[in-house]
Amino acid sequence: MKTILVFCGSAHGKSDKFSTVARSLGKFLAQQNFHLLTGGGSVGLMGEVANAALEHNGKVTGIIPEFLENREVGHQQLTELIVVDNMHTRKRKMYEMADAAIVLPGGVGTMDECFEYLCWNGLGLLQGPLGILNVDNFYTPLIQQIDLMIEEGFIRSSAKDLYFSSDEVSDLMSILLKKISL
Repeated sequence: MKTILVFCGSAHGKSDKFSTVARSLGKFLAQQNFHLLTGGGSVGLMGEVANAALEHNGKVTGIIPEFLENREVGHQQLTELIVVDNMHTRKRKMYEMADAAIVLPGGVGTMDECFEYLCWNGLGLLQGPLGILNVDNFYTPLIQQIDLMIEEGFIRSSAKDLYFSSDEVSDLMSILLKKISL
């Protein structure tokens, strides 16, 4: 069973489409027998993707730092909830367990995880691809910024091979399946 790490917001965002797509992704992962790995929260898009996977008999593991678990945001219905001592340990453990990652809309924490995952991948510390689910063009400015960083010589052009994007779950997963089966 391949493990897919999903980065996403602990909020729902303003558009209902964000939650709809998160639930669609969770359902797809469960139906295709993927092991879903999340940040372990029960709130926002993180809760939506996990709940959808669980509703379709998926296996879901969450990794949450103790201070967030103590704020009662830990998702107690997951297949497994791993509580760690800090955010750095959480991210390292998530990256080590994942075969690939997908990023949904989110805030600063989501961006931190996404860019650290890309950085570690670029340094050869990880091998898993990153899929960007570009819901309603949420990540179009980010993709343009990465293109600008490449154009200006701050990132090698080979960085484009570390991620891919689509605005549809089925398209994104089709690309991901090809990349993780290589």
